[in-house]
Amino acid sequence: MSAEPFQPTGRSAHVDSFARDRLPPRDQWPTVSFDGLPELRAYPGQINCGAALLDRAAERFPDRPAYLYRDRVWSYAELKARADRIAHVLVDDCGIRPGNRVLIRGANTPMFVAIWFAVMKAGAIAVATMPLLRARELVYIAGKAEVALALCDRRLEEDMAKAVAASDHLQRVVHFAGDLASEDELERAMAGKPESFAAADTAADDVCLIAFTSGTTGQPKGCMHFHRDVMAINDTFCRHVLRPDETDVFTGSPPIAFTFGLGALVTFPVSVGAATLLSEQFTPETTLQAIQDHRVTTLFSAPTAFRAMTALAADYDLSSLTRCVSAGETLPGPVWEGWRKATGVRIIDGLGSTEMLHIFIAERPENMRAGLTGRAIPGYEARVVGEDGRDCAPGEIGLLAVRGPTGVRYLDNPERQADYARGGWNFTGDSYAMEADGWFRYAARSDDMIISSGYNIAGPEVEAALLTHPDVAECAVVGAPDEERGQVVKAFVVLRRGVANGPATAKALQDHVKAEIAPYKYPRQVAFVDELPKTQTGKVQRFVLREGEEG
Repeated sequence: MSAEPFQPTGRSAHVDSFARDRLPPRDQWPTVSFDGLPELRAYPGQINCGAALLDRAAERFPDRPAYLYRDRVWSYAELKARADRIAHVLVDDCGIRPGNRVLIRGANTPMFVAIWFAVMKAGAIAVATMPLLRARELVYIAGKAEVALALCDRRLEEDMAKAVAASDHLQRVVHFAGDLASEDELERAMAGKPESFAAADTAADDVCLIAFTSGTTGQPKGCMHFHRDVMAINDTFCRHVLRPDETDVFTGSPPIAFTFGLGALVTFPVSVGAATLLSEQFTPETTLQAIQDHRVTTLFSAPTAFRAMTALAADYDLSSLTRCVSAGETLPGPVWEGWRKATGVRIIDGLGSTEMLHIFIAERPENMRAGLTGRAIPGYEARVVGEDGRDCAPGEIGLLAVRGPTGVRYLDNPERQADYARGGWNFTGDSYAMEADGWFRYAARSDDMIISSGYNIAGPEVEAALLTHPDVAECAVVGAPDEERGQVVKAFVVLRRGVANGPATAKALQDHVKAEIAPYKYPRQVAFVDELPKTQTGKVQRFVLREGEEG
């Protein structure tokens, strides 16, 4: 805990100072940089992101569709009315005060969105969780953030009840009907509430959400973000790279409970008054059908999903698509090129993190190139440095450092804070090379670099080569211990249906990689698996594979 709690530049509305007291000491924060964008410097000292986004959209576009879900359409006026009624329930019935944490548990539904805006407008702090989390994980998150109240989709009550029974902090759960097919506790409590709510007069740098990382490297870590941070992601990536307007239709697979999904399916479309199609079942077939039926223009997903959809794209009318964004893991060049050939759309391969809230390196779709991530987006700066902190030469692989209007602030995690924030920069844990023209080329997560007989080998480069083989559906590459070489490249491969595994197939894949990239990078070991370990957001947990190799 900080010896001297951080004091917001505006007047904090937080009666409960839990989050403010648990911010890292101010001198351990990365530098806040605005890189020449005047709109980032123009935020007032008092701002509530929920009111600033939703109230403005409802005033400008009251009758426009905000959310489409199954056979229901919510206008912006309806979304605001529901959010305001929920805010009254939180304050009047549940006793929520500014600064209290509220856990939200549900799938991607309009009710989840309305609840999130209600928590913002009440001045509370959203702790969003996904449906796939189990009781043990919920207990950990509730304990770390000291959450007393949870709003939970009735369909997920079983694990929620177990979490309450096992938690020292969770005291009350209010259930809602996430499927919109019925009414539950929250809907009944909303019925008698006013359709307007005076939003809490929060400081721009009051904490408004605690986002937990997805657990690709172990135990999730809580990241604290301010109201101005939420506004900033709209004024950087959304405004300058995505560039949507009110005529657009968004959809995507990322859970709203994670920050990639929060921007993609909530703050970005609402900031311009666009419509968003939400779905709980995001398969390649249902996604492509939805794009065709609803004339979707803007799609957010992950590399594995784009790869799966590419093979089916010819069977659907995808002519409405103008923007596609991939994040979560690097987008292999073959997947990017396959989607471009199938649809004509150049995928934005965005690099972001929960610590930074959203994407900070990308490029406008018309400029995107296969195998490259892009450049630092307006509002951010990025550099590649060596272990000594000096800038790397163009093309040289080093550690990625970034700074801008958002930055890491871990909840009660000084060790991790010191590792991520160094010398005013955010060190994301990614190894990159910056080309002479400022474009960034992904190498690997820093802990995914394989050192074999003195050679530095980037696992994702080997994965990209494997993915060009027609028999490979998915793969992940890690370093396996080896007495002679220190490490060797080991590939875990999921084969396409009907392809037989065995020594002959392994050799064919090894020969293929030797022909695609420098032969010393080929996987000396190949393991065929039915599936790869992944987080709920679809990221491959390579640390699980590495731990298995280390015994």
